[in-house]
Amino acid sequence: MEMDLLNNDLAFEETQHKLKRLVQNPNSFFLDVKCKQCQNVTTMFSHSQTIVTCRGCGIEIATPTGGKAKIVNDNFFRRKGD
Repeated sequence: MEMDLLNNDLAFEETQHKLKRLVQNPNSFFLDVKCKQCQNVTTMFSHSQTIVTCRGCGIEIATPTGGKAKIVNDNFFRRKGD
């Protein structure tokens, strides 16, 4: 066998397609984004297809790009569940 299934390389696993990995899992996730101006936390989807705005001040937080959404204005974010 050309691949060691007990000691797989994590860097190689991340480059694989989500269905070809040893343990299948999606590439998308939810994340919390903190607005720089009003410090309000908004939950959004990583691959959102619409513009995400802050609930407190109404400023644009993320824009869709066709894949992962781009977070604008250097807002702080963290992945949900971590």
